[in-house]
Amino acid sequence: MKNKSYIGLSFIVLVFGIIFIPRIIERFKNGTVVQGDRLDAVSNHKNPKTGLLKIGPAPKFELTDQDGKKITNETYKGKVYLVEFFFSTCPSICPIMNKNMVDIQNNFFGNPNFGIASITINPENDTVAVLKKHAEEIGVKSSNWHLLTGDKEYIFNIANKGFNLYAGENKNVKGGFEHSGLFALIDKNGNIRCRNDDFGNPILYYDGLEKKGVKAVKEDIKKLLNE
Repeated sequence: MKNKSYIGLSFIVLVFGIIFIPRIIERFKNGTVVQGDRLDAVSNHKNPKTGLLKIGPAPKFELTDQDGKKITNETYKGKVYLVEFFFSTCPSICPIMNKNMVDIQNNFFGNPNFGIASITINPENDTVAVLKKHAEEIGVKSSNWHLLTGDKEYIFNIANKGFNLYAGENKNVKGGFEHSGLFALIDKNGNIRCRNDDFGNPILYYDGLEKKGVKAVKEDIKKLLNE
């Protein structure tokens, strides 16, 4: 059963890559990713020191964390941070993402210049109190790891139109919601950053489900911390 589950998860990631990544890359090329106050510039410039691409500014946000504090993108100013979308009752990919994110947290624990923003896509259930308990259950220790909740439509806009990281409701799947298992890497200046794949194309986001993706994002966090 475990093997079947991993095969199913791999299939979901593969389908996401086939369907959405070419569209996102095309939108970057055409400059149409950016609308309103979302990603309003795309440079695709590779930093000669780190070798990482600058995709453009991350979308602005204002949400509430597990301690009831208002958290915005400005909270992370001067920090390298990761953004993910999840929900606390997710029965499929979230436990894997949680485990990998805790691993990343522990790798950089104590560094005040690194943070994590985990944004729920089921805010009707994931209240401040629920997120507080969930943070304890999954092993959140860093004061810079904020589990965030707010208005559902607002959050879906951040995910789908801001980051282009798919999130949606689907009553036909377990848990009632579906989303990508990708992590967005943001630099100290608020820009989305990434590396090229083996074929020289920007990966845009990091696979939060596989060891290869987690290893890559840890390497690139270190580079950005020293940039």
